[in-house]
Amino acid sequence: MSDRPGDSEAQARPPVRDSGPGEGARGDREVPPATPDEPTPDTAAEAEEVVEHDLETQLAAAERRADEHLDDLRRLAAEFDNYRKRVAREQERLVAHAHERLVKELIPVLDDLERALEAAEQHEEAQLEEGVKLVHRALAEVLRKEGLEEIETDGRFDPHVHEALLSQPSLTPEGDVIQVLQRGWRVGDRVLRPARVVVSSGPPEAA
Repeated sequence: MSDRPGDSEAQARPPVRDSGPGEGARGDREVPPATPDEPTPDTAAEAEEVVEHDLETQLAAAERRADEHLDDLRRLAAEFDNYRKRVAREQERLVAHAHERLVKELIPVLDDLERALEAAEQHEEAQLEEGVKLVHRALAEVLRKEGLEEIETDGRFDPHVHEALLSQPSLTPEGDVIQVLQRGWRVGDRVLRPARVVVSSGPPEAA
């Protein structure tokens, strides 16, 4: 029987078991983490072909849409050009019709004027005066139907429809129209010729 201290410690210490590679994290050896599979050259080439095919498809679709939009713009431009030409022809037709109607209404006035001239050649003053009055009435009626109106000259001077040719003292208030030298005319709101007038400068100063 042995009394060595080492023999008793060897018996008391449990045996250490060597863990194998299958023990994982609980063993003495660390197991490296699994790495994802890297694509092979064939797989990468196929993926690149798919991406390229998708890009070509998208480009072709974009070109088709662009062509469709271009066709729409060309069709719209052609329709607008036809509309512009149609409107121009319609305006020309309306203007020609208006001129024709005006000339047709002025023909009787021309007949009256010819009769007045014949009376003047025969030295028939009474018939001449009556003929001139008749022509004036007929012409004024034709122009009235076309919308011609005389510009009013009663009251204050209006620079929009009046033209002051002279200013002179008067008993009327300053700025009032006191005499009409030439009548003015307008059609609707458009002034064809302003009325040429004399405007009062106020009462005359005492000597």
